[in-house]
Amino acid sequence: MSIDSMTDNRVEAPAAPSSAQDRQALIAALGFPVLVIIGGVVGYLAPETAASFAPQVTPLLGIVMFGMGLTLKPVDFALVARRPLPVLIGVVAQFVIMPLVALLVVAVMDLPDAVAAGVILVGCAPGGTSSNVVSYLARGDVALSVTMTSISTLLAPVLTPLLTLWLAGEYMPVSASAMAWSIVKVVLIPVVAGILIGMLVPRVVAKINAALPWISVAAISAIVCIVVGGAHDTIATAGVLVFAAVVIHNACGYGLGYLAGMLTKQPVTARRTMAVEVGMQNSGLATSLASTYMNPLAALPGAVFSVWHNLSGAVLAAICRYSDSRK
Repeated sequence: MSIDSMTDNRVEAPAAPSSAQDRQALIAALGFPVLVIIGGVVGYLAPETAASFAPQVTPLLGIVMFGMGLTLKPVDFALVARRPLPVLIGVVAQFVIMPLVALLVVAVMDLPDAVAAGVILVGCAPGGTSSNVVSYLARGDVALSVTMTSISTLLAPVLTPLLTLWLAGEYMPVSASAMAWSIVKVVLIPVVAGILIGMLVPRVVAKINAALPWISVAAISAIVCIVVGGAHDTIATAGVLVFAAVVIHNACGYGLGYLAGMLTKQPVTARRTMAVEVGMQNSGLATSLASTYMNPLAALPGAVFSVWHNLSGAVLAAICRYSDSRK
């Protein structure tokens, strides 16, 4: 989810964002998890009704990815040619750090097989759709953030199923080919369709741009509602364990993402963006894949991650801004 609805100025480090843009970004960063939490509560209180909508998870995710495509422009991919090194470092970190951290968390916490598979699947997902908003709030490199999210999303049909098969196959049966085709249908095709429509009718898209993030989060909230409804009976016993795993996984992603930028001598703005891009996953995709190819309990880590990474991202952005104010 790009921040086009807040600013069309694709700069590497927004030097002086307006207070109006800041407020809108902050509302988005804090409002998203509130809506997702509401979705989870509804699913928990009405589990049978929520679970009955399970077949709608995939179309809902398609809506999210189509909305992401509408906010993207060809210029978002131009950074790959102009500054390939930070993009390469960030994307490699995305698909190396989070899967390996997930594997470590699963082993150390000795998680049940279904939960373990779900945590690993979250780790193998591409960058989160709300990471651009958080990068903006953290005064990171926004152009790099948009490009990293775009590239990791386009690589997801290949890397996500292969990594999941390799790392989670011992916990649950995984069909990499079926998962890859599913990602093509619900991620790649909607994103490409969104980009093409944005190029063909840019004025129409511009008029609805401000509403796109909220449409996407409404769809993610519905997905969480459905998943929580399906996993209702196991939440009481596994909920705390899943939450702990998600918090640790997310925090390690932020820390190691920043460290990757530091070790490769990237500027501070790029380090912040790498931290955000690595730590924030497309948990909606992970939730959809887990509910389709695994089971509701395996989808629970993705549902929890959908709430948590937006909250933690807002906190991370506040820490970055406080650090800037102390200089």
